[in-house]
Amino acid sequence: MHYNSNNKDTYTYFTVNEEKPLLEFLLENIKNESRSKIKLTLKGQGIKVDNKVITQFDYPLKPGMKVAVSKTKQNRYTFKSRYVKLVYEDRYLLVIEKNTGILSMAAGHSSLNVKKVLDDYFHKSRQKCTAHVVHRLDRDTSGLMIYAKDIETEQILEHNWHDIVYDRRYIAVVSGEMEEDEGTVANWLKDNKAYITYSSPIDNGGKYAITHFHTLKRTTEHSLVEFRLETGRKNQIRVHTADMGHPVCGDIKYGNGDDPLHRLCLHAYVLCFYHPITKQRMEFETVIPVNFRSLFK
Repeated sequence: MHYNSNNKDTYTYFTVNEEKPLLEFLLENIKNESRSKIKLTLKGQGIKVDNKVITQFDYPLKPGMKVAVSKTKQNRYTFKSRYVKLVYEDRYLLVIEKNTGILSMAAGHSSLNVKKVLDDYFHKSRQKCTAHVVHRLDRDTSGLMIYAKDIETEQILEHNWHDIVYDRRYIAVVSGEMEEDEGTVANWLKDNKAYITYSSPIDNGGKYAITHFHTLKRTTEHSLVEFRLETGRKNQIRVHTADMGHPVCGDIKYGNGDDPLHRLCLHAYVLCFYHPITKQRMEFETVIPVNFRSLFK
């Protein structure tokens, strides 16, 4: 399955065999959904007939027509957050796109975190589950993340992360003009007492980290670079770009003060994995943030 979050919905398709009103047809064909839930899907513009969005219940169907039911709109109606976008959901997991300025999970007193937003959504949509954190993105990094809906799925993802996730890419605006078109940075990363991650070319008791980079665009001031993680260590891209002399723009911890967009210019834009339960290939891609591209007009 390939999901592209520009066209944010995946659909189930049905072909009409006999004349009947739309709502009646949906009730017969959508299994395990209540009448009120189906009405909400209709109201939420989650139903298309011959590729046109239809919201009226008694719309007359004729044989041969194609009815498309959005898989995401069925729950989407309750989900509203300026920090989190729901990209995909099934009974085991969610894929979300997070904004900058929100933590992946609770830390200390900070109440704004993705887990809380998702738990709130589960509560409102009457799902008896909670969001389980599988991996993290820094507060000011935006992009795609997976959350599990139960402890079994979380455990499978956590213990087999490197076998399950087969492609994870970030896009970043870095300071200065990149000399190389592509390459790899690899060294050991370790935190000091002040939680600053620093790197070492020799084993310093930290964790080995490998980052592959590919320069997409450059000006004399900035470069747009794609990073593919072979290991996902804390602050890995931020430290590795600083090591290269081209830190991520807007990085107050590891940067050089270059902050053209007033944000950390790091976005997790590709996430591909084998579904932990169904083993299906799941591929998600978001657009490169518009303001990143605006620097390279």
